[in-house]
Amino acid sequence: MEMSELTALLTPEGLRLLDGLGEIGSTDEVARTVTRLRRDGHSPDLVSAVVTQARLRSRASAKFGPFADRMLFTRAGLEQATRLPIAARHAARFRDAGLTRVADLGCGIGGDALGLAGIGLTVTAVDADEVTAAIAAYNLAPFGDGAVVKHGTAEGTDLTGVDAVWLDPARRTAGHAETTRTRPEDWSPSLDWAFALAERMPTGIKLGPGLDRSLIPDDVEAQWVSADGSTIELVLWSGALARAGIRRSALVVRGDSAHELTAGADAPDVEARQLGAYLHEPDGAVIRARLIGDVARSLQAGVLDEHIAYLTSDAALTSPFVSSFRVRETLPSDVKALAKALRARGIGRLEIKKRGVDVDPATLRTRLKLQGDDAATLILTRIGSTRTAILADRIGA
Repeated sequence: MEMSELTALLTPEGLRLLDGLGEIGSTDEVARTVTRLRRDGHSPDLVSAVVTQARLRSRASAKFGPFADRMLFTRAGLEQATRLPIAARHAARFRDAGLTRVADLGCGIGGDALGLAGIGLTVTAVDADEVTAAIAAYNLAPFGDGAVVKHGTAEGTDLTGVDAVWLDPARRTAGHAETTRTRPEDWSPSLDWAFALAERMPTGIKLGPGLDRSLIPDDVEAQWVSADGSTIELVLWSGALARAGIRRSALVVRGDSAHELTAGADAPDVEARQLGAYLHEPDGAVIRARLIGDVARSLQAGVLDEHIAYLTSDAALTSPFVSSFRVRETLPSDVKALAKALRARGIGRLEIKKRGVDVDPATLRTRLKLQGDDAATLILTRIGSTRTAILADRIGA
């Protein structure tokens, strides 16, 4: 979004027009709406702004629920924003630590600041991009003096009177639309600056889940977070925000439920064993946190291969930290033989999962030419040097 579009939007006329549009889904709807609004005499900047916002609000409902209908966004800001239920959990950690005045540095459109302000904490939200800061100010306006937004850099922010910091370094190229990821040395502020701040005061640093683990300081709590099956972030907590005795954590959120696995260090590995009656796929946050061993022991399971994150057991156990499957049988891995075996079993609906093998599930599904009324899960993996196809049923499906 350009400043001219934002200026046109942030008027009584612009906001009324936006609120009256409702959801705009297809490209055809966009074209019809633009034509109608231009015919009604609205300026090009205003038309562009309200139609873009209507589409972004539709997409934002997945992260912000009904709150999205009264928020403003940029494309990049929405993509990078923390989901509101996750932001609320982050905010609760500040509250539980007795920290009430928080600086949100790199606030983006204000997703995390909403979580902080929403539980009564006082927030100073800062963003280096002028348009993004203005959008954050609009989104946080309902909280009045409880949420102040400033246009500035993290490094230049006066933290006098602040109890703690939430920091989301810019990890992508600048812009409001399509952006690309950058290297840690190019982040703003730099990772070294963020770590130095975390040594001085309680800080939560939001990072990508794939951060090189060798960069993680020894004295912070590293928490990997997944939401509905996708590993979405790594948060490093320092000072009073880091829980005593915990250095590794996997927070698994599915719908309205949340489960957490914690440890003082990476979990010891478990031994490999032959395929049993059940196969378990650990959640991505558990894998990233390297707590697979703890989950395996709780399931009386071993790993199928010491280099691949599939667990197997004979015990009829599962947990919130894995997806579990009841094994039917192993099948040939050759595509023609596999297709013949699936047709013989009447399997017409097939979930395909893979790990440790170079397979495109969409392409494979087409080649299998499935027929029948039965449903199953096909798990493709490697055990040692042998490619293996496992037919199974998802537990809980």
